[in-house]
Amino acid sequence: MSKTTNILVVDDNALNIEAITRRLERDGFHTYKAESGAQAFRILENFIVDLVLLDVMMPEMDGYEVLERLKQTEKWQHIPVVMVSALEEQDSVVRCIEAGADDYLTKPVNSVLLRARVNNSLNKKRLYDRDKQYRNELECYNQQLKHKVAMQVKEITSAQMSMIFATSKLAESKDPETGAHLERMRMFCKVLCEYLVSTSQYGDLITPEYIECIYAASSLHDIGKVGIPDNVLLKPGKLTDHEWEIMRSHTLIGANTLRAVLEKHPGNSFIRMGIEIAEFHHEKWDGSGYPHGLKGEAIPLSARILAMADVYDALTSVRCYKEAFSHEKSRQIIVEGSGTQFDPKIVEAFLNCEDQFVRIKKEYKDEETEFSYQYLAEQVNSR
Repeated sequence: MSKTTNILVVDDNALNIEAITRRLERDGFHTYKAESGAQAFRILENFIVDLVLLDVMMPEMDGYEVLERLKQTEKWQHIPVVMVSALEEQDSVVRCIEAGADDYLTKPVNSVLLRARVNNSLNKKRLYDRDKQYRNELECYNQQLKHKVAMQVKEITSAQMSMIFATSKLAESKDPETGAHLERMRMFCKVLCEYLVSTSQYGDLITPEYIECIYAASSLHDIGKVGIPDNVLLKPGKLTDHEWEIMRSHTLIGANTLRAVLEKHPGNSFIRMGIEIAEFHHEKWDGSGYPHGLKGEAIPLSARILAMADVYDALTSVRCYKEAFSHEKSRQIIVEGSGTQFDPKIVEAFLNCEDQFVRIKKEYKDEETEFSYQYLAEQVNSR
């Protein structure tokens, strides 16, 4: 037996301690001696102990009390305890075992039984320690694996988001007036969501995961424009009623395209939110929007948030049919649309975040306006 195995002998009788420790040390164990429960706990606080031989009958703090405290303290509860007493009554043995003792010896202690009980208890302790080490190593491995998988998923998700954003940009490129529109949409939606959470409005719906989803999915709102003919999408003049119906269909084209993706990935919350945004971002709070004429909270929250952000961006941007409105004029139009076109709570959020909207608008400037008009002129002249 290794000399590094430490055994604490606790007995109020010094002669009993000496007799037991001599036998243990002959067998190669290192021993600590304590003549009271209080002294035993001081040793346990300062040294590593592999096993405790504990006398039952002691003054002040008896063996039962010491045992109970050992088993209730997390850092000591797995140390095996062998109770030692002159008592031979069965009730004493049962009480010790029920309290968590691993074994029981009676005085005078037989050296053969002492060795057997000690070795048996230490073997159980070694098995426990090995199992604990294995479980710790397994937990560590699982955490490393989980981290590795999370990083791989993050890389895959990042690549997917980049591809989807690139696809959205492709749709956006058909409408040359939009510039940095997608980047602004993502930031506007994020700012609105964060404010709504901070004021506990829609707090049951807007979680951190929700904000991540809308930040990414906002870029899908006009993805259906890929299916709109150029002669309608790029027409500089007023659309006919028939052309207007075609233009409106981009909401359903986008949503149905994304539904086909969702069928293959039914648990994807990002795609699910993309469908909501693509299909419903032209619905209005009073029910006068399209394509379904939904009203109030029947319109998904994600679409209501994006709708207001989208209108603000359109108002403050140059279009072939208008100059960019000032922030102040755009703000007035949005306020006038509260309760009719827009969810009043989202308008309130906008009014409390308007400085951030102005900053985002400046940070993500349109750099394609000159090219856009040239492109439109070429399209018109070619007809």
